[in-house]
Amino acid sequence: MNKALLTKFNLPDAPGVYFFKRGKQILYIGKATNLKDRVKSYFVRDILMTRSPFIAKMLEEAQKIEFIQTDSVLEALILEANLIKKYQPIYNSKEKDDKSYNFVTVTKEEFPKVVITRGSGTYGPFPHGNELREAIKIIRKTFPYRDKCIPYEEKIKKLKSKPPARTTGVVQSGGCFNAQIGLCPGVCIGRISKTEYRKIIKHLKLFFEGKKSRLLKSLEKEMKIFIREYKFEEAGRVKKQLFALGHIQDIALLKRDLEANTENLETNFRIEAYDIAHISGTDVVGVMVVLENRVLVKSQYRKFKIRRDSNNDVANLRETLTRRLAHTEWKSPNLIVVDGGRGQINVAQDVIKKVGLAISVVSVVKDDKHKAREILGKSVEDSTLHSVIFLANAEAHRFAIQYHRKLREKRFEV
Repeated sequence: MNKALLTKFNLPDAPGVYFFKRGKQILYIGKATNLKDRVKSYFVRDILMTRSPFIAKMLEEAQKIEFIQTDSVLEALILEANLIKKYQPIYNSKEKDDKSYNFVTVTKEEFPKVVITRGSGTYGPFPHGNELREAIKIIRKTFPYRDKCIPYEEKIKKLKSKPPARTTGVVQSGGCFNAQIGLCPGVCIGRISKTEYRKIIKHLKLFFEGKKSRLLKSLEKEMKIFIREYKFEEAGRVKKQLFALGHIQDIALLKRDLEANTENLETNFRIEAYDIAHISGTDVVGVMVVLENRVLVKSQYRKFKIRRDSNNDVANLRETLTRRLAHTEWKSPNLIVVDGGRGQINVAQDVIKKVGLAISVVSVVKDDKHKAREILGKSVEDSTLHSVIFLANAEAHRFAIQYHRKLREKRFEV
């Protein structure tokens, strides 16, 4: 396949799954943080230096590229596994031995465990083991499940079958460690019934099957039932699950994907990303996050409490950048990433010009679901920077929301 054909396929700057095809036959399936960048990376001058011989041969045979765009990297990871299982493309199996693939297994028990297995399992195959483990961490925060602990009923049976002198302390009131930190629903201490636990497993199965819309409808139905029955605590829990599914934090997965990318920046390349957070102009904050050579440097993050509460994000960004650039003792960035549109770019460029620095500026534009849609700024012609820009923007947004919430909670403390 010729690199010149890439423009024909109109690949977006978004996560998703791509297919290399010969006619109707799917030769290879892969997932991407950024579809345009990932597919472009297959067309380097010496493909054998960065890809296996099988992939080089696949590119010779491929005639076209198709893709499915997803809302998040996590969903792209799940979709990739389901599609590989469904179509079993020849070059996916050639690239990696089946026994080395990772799977997610849901055991057949009264309180099923959810575990990562190798070689076979309920869901998979997942080609990227490290990314699967990061994905599991994200999923488990939304749908906590059992992985190792012994169910409460089994503990009780063991208690009854042993002499009294040997039963002391077998059932722990606090439950397993995962139950204490909210990653297990308390199976080991009888905190959850079989019926309620089966609901969690049902939701997990829908997610791993890539049936997100069906999962959302199921959760919305549950929430309405809880509200009708005046079970507001349960309704609130489901509402949080719905919110989490709509705002999946891919930061860890983005970082993994960047680390796996074979293309590297010039050394000592520093990016600073900025975001503003507030509610109707109250408790306004600005933040700065830092990446050096694609790596998040949390020790250099900075917080700015905006001195005059305002609902004007452009003005708030101006204050944040003005105060930051007054710190001449801080290392100067090569690139500044702002959240918003042309207005944010203009104000950033104006502040930079006033202090006499030469720093490139780009902005990340969001869609109506607050998902990154595109990057504005002619200064970034190198598309290999796009993924790291999206990462910087996502991390700035997370950090800003975290700081804003802390200020609000402090203000409402009695």
